[in-house]
Amino acid sequence: MHANRTPARQPRCAAQSSALGEPLAGTAAFARSWLAIEQPGPWGREALSASHLDEGVAKELAALAAGTGVRIVLIRRPGRHPDRHRPVPRHVYLAHTAPGRTWLERTMLTDPKQLLDLDFARAGAGVPGLLGTPVSDPLLLVCTNGRRDVCCALLGRPIADELAVTHGERVWECTHIGGHRFAPTAVLLPTGYSYGRLTIDSATRLLAGGPDLTDCRGRSTWSPPGQVAEVAVRESTGITDLDALTVTTVEEPVEDGWLVTVAHRDGRAWRVAVTEQEISDGRAASCGADPTPAVALSAQSVSAVSQRPPEAPGRTGR
Repeated sequence: MHANRTPARQPRCAAQSSALGEPLAGTAAFARSWLAIEQPGPWGREALSASHLDEGVAKELAALAAGTGVRIVLIRRPGRHPDRHRPVPRHVYLAHTAPGRTWLERTMLTDPKQLLDLDFARAGAGVPGLLGTPVSDPLLLVCTNGRRDVCCALLGRPIADELAVTHGERVWECTHIGGHRFAPTAVLLPTGYSYGRLTIDSATRLLAGGPDLTDCRGRSTWSPPGQVAEVAVRESTGITDLDALTVTTVEEPVEDGWLVTVAHRDGRAWRVAVTEQEISDGRAASCGADPTPAVALSAQSVSAVSQRPPEAPGRTGR
């Protein structure tokens, strides 16, 4: 007689990804602008439609945002989340991520239905002044949506809890922002830079306002190849100015690859060759999912294609 055997439990998706050394660059969710709506209480897997947010309002907001470049996330204060239905004043943030045109605005609402009057097309295009008052300090949203993936709750909540003690309302829990296998994940507003495998130290550096390429998933402004290319240019040149670089073109001239042009506002430019490669024949993209082949984008080369223009006579460079 054979003893009953319990099948070995597979490692959580974040542990699998970390052990694999899966690259993070090129995995940020695309969004030119972000709308973050405070929604206390529990969140379901599809949080916008599975929370205490009115279902009709949620559907209308999703329809209004579709195709505009605006991504909607729900946010809540770190800590316990009692299942209450009573109306409360809500923080709402709107951010635009384009280099040189980033901004962050905040308002307070008593009814999310008021957001149906927001001009989503203009918000996605980066027109400021559509919502509340400007906010100067960066905002960090840490994904804790455990119903979407348990790694986000197990790994994200402790980070958000500890950061909130010292940073207050500059840190919020948020719903799904993609890439839960990289938990803890976060997005920094208004730049839209996304991060994985977050730590207290790395999050503290982000809130200080400086760029950090450690475990950077990319800037949400760009497509995945553009995200990889921009990070690669920063790594190879040491450029830290958050507004200096713009992804100008993404071409597909070769099989399994892209040529991406990244331009500096001073006239310099770089051509980056980005390829897609399989890094594993099987890893779970999320907890409970079947293993699937894992692919990752990487920069194969960074080449300068134009240099800084010469200084005009009588001027000195800085």
